[in-house]
Amino acid sequence: MLRYLFKSLLIVAIALSFAWHSPVLAESEMPSVTSVFEKLAGLRQQAFESTNKGDFATAETFWTELIDLMPTNPAVWSNRGNARVSQNKLESAIADFNKAIELDATAPDPYLNRGTALEGLGKWEDAIADYNKVLELDPNDPAAYNNRGNAEAGLGQWEVAAKDFLKAADSAPDYAFARANYALAEYQLGQTEEAIRTMRNLVRKYPQFADMRAALTAALWAQGKQGEAESQWASAVGLDKRYKDLNWVKTVRRWPPTISSALEKFLSLKT
Repeated sequence: MLRYLFKSLLIVAIALSFAWHSPVLAESEMPSVTSVFEKLAGLRQQAFESTNKGDFATAETFWTELIDLMPTNPAVWSNRGNARVSQNKLESAIADFNKAIELDATAPDPYLNRGTALEGLGKWEDAIADYNKVLELDPNDPAAYNNRGNAEAGLGQWEVAAKDFLKAADSAPDYAFARANYALAEYQLGQTEEAIRTMRNLVRKYPQFADMRAALTAALWAQGKQGEAESQWASAVGLDKRYKDLNWVKTVRRWPPTISSALEKFLSLKT
């Protein structure tokens, strides 16, 4: 992303220094290269700060201002697309990613980001095609393997998905969500003990990992280990109350059917 930003800043600087057929401004009126750099850097910082605060609408506004200033910079189009995905404005996000790819077809990030938006629309095969393109450009990208696994899971291809999740997790040992997705795929494939062992390892390493505590709740309850399941559940919902919403678990977090069903039984019995 930075290589695009600095390239565009350089172009701005050159344009300011060698503008043809432009009115000659008094020295006090001519914007300095430094002031242009500062404005662009400030907008970029504000965009990222808004993103970190979860204020994606404001982030989108800042990225739009940057696009107005640097319309040929693919990174700012891709970043505005990310802000739009976060607001579930998927079609307009895809348009931004398309523009980023048009400007630079060799950068992997816009393909990865567009794949995420396509997943949101349930266009699993199109998403897989984008993740394949990322892996063509960068064969070791763990996010592309993980996301491709998500899209394959959307098609019900759990064995293939499990391989991609494992590849992502092994490629980046600290990529906890890839390992978590592998654990859920293991459970879906009937490898119950292996899945629970992976979940336990993740909770031990990442005690604040609500997703795996909730998954352990469901898996342990299904095994009749009620006390331990209840303990995991208290921790899970203390960290993230969304796991009380079965629809969110199924459609947004997109747990596999078997573990979702186990959680549903746990929640219904508690009710």
